[in-house]
Amino acid sequence: MMNNIEEERGRLRTSCSVELKGFSQATPAQTFQEMADWAQSNDVTHDVYGEGAFIQHFEEKVAKLLGKQSAVFMPSGVMAQLIAVNIWCERKRLQRFGVHASSHLLLHEKQSYQALMQLHGVTVGHRLRPIVEEDLSAVAEPLGCLAVELPARELGGQLPEWEELEALKKSAAQSGTPLHMDGARLWETKAYYQRSYAEIADGFSSVYVSAYKGLGGIAGALLAGDTDFIQQARLWLRRLGGNLVSQTPMVVSTAMRFDKQLAILEACYQRTLSLAACLQTIPGIRILPRTPQVNMFHAYFDADIPALLNARDNIARQHGYWLFNNLEGTEVPGWCKTEFYIGDSLLQMSDVQILDLFSELMGQVNKGN
Repeated sequence: MMNNIEEERGRLRTSCSVELKGFSQATPAQTFQEMADWAQSNDVTHDVYGEGAFIQHFEEKVAKLLGKQSAVFMPSGVMAQLIAVNIWCERKRLQRFGVHASSHLLLHEKQSYQALMQLHGVTVGHRLRPIVEEDLSAVAEPLGCLAVELPARELGGQLPEWEELEALKKSAAQSGTPLHMDGARLWETKAYYQRSYAEIADGFSSVYVSAYKGLGGIAGALLAGDTDFIQQARLWLRRLGGNLVSQTPMVVSTAMRFDKQLAILEACYQRTLSLAACLQTIPGIRILPRTPQVNMFHAYFDADIPALLNARDNIARQHGYWLFNNLEGTEVPGWCKTEFYIGDSLLQMSDVQILDLFSELMGQVNKGN
């Protein structure tokens, strides 16, 4: 029965003309045709095990944007981060690294750092806010490195304030602790900080960025740092089986949209601020953080999950708008939450439309109660 319900909801979602979360997504056929046209127009040739003019030019472009000497394209962010943390711990001859309780490394990677590298993750900071300088100072033992996520997805996209980030960088430098940035969504921080990517990444010894989050690539990641670090990262890439015979398709899918996607993130952030302010006027809805810092936030609903899902489905059938995807429970009984990630799909919708849809959503829930 549960599978039937989920299949029906999948069809309902597909039938909607507008999905509020994220960026519009082309079909595989459309994506492959766009890639073929772009590759032909730009005289793209295949790389061979990471060697080739096209992939190397893109790696150099990203490295320069981040203010780093070098960068390497990898099949996944999990692999990129595992390699980075392992290199710093190996260099420091310490088997432990610092990480936030909400980090992807702890929550979503099946303890890969422990199973593959025999490393120990030390939780740093308060679980409900980003890591700041005081958190690093409070660690009682030296660390091979400290992994810092900017922005912190599980915290609704929260960022430390600029002064807090600078203080953390200074403290890490003084203690000799390499900083590694989990920058899966780094591209979206510029709109809040109003600083260049190189300024944001300055002080981090290594930076991982996603090749698809916010960019629309098929898959992949880039790891950036100084030349020696990246040379060692390439060695580990080979050891872990990530040095694929060719990564040209993944690189093309990212490179062809790269500049365009970065250019609209400011508009997405401004739309996020407007959307969050709008939703907070509706009784029974709260936003974390109250003022979003990137084009992402968590919305909390004073409603049971089944009732809210049914109301969402009704609105999808009646109006053709898919308001959100999954819901999860919270520590507060009777409340649930979902993640809003604001892409181009919302740039053309007005606050009046949003207000009407979510007011109807909560109205249906309250009527059912």
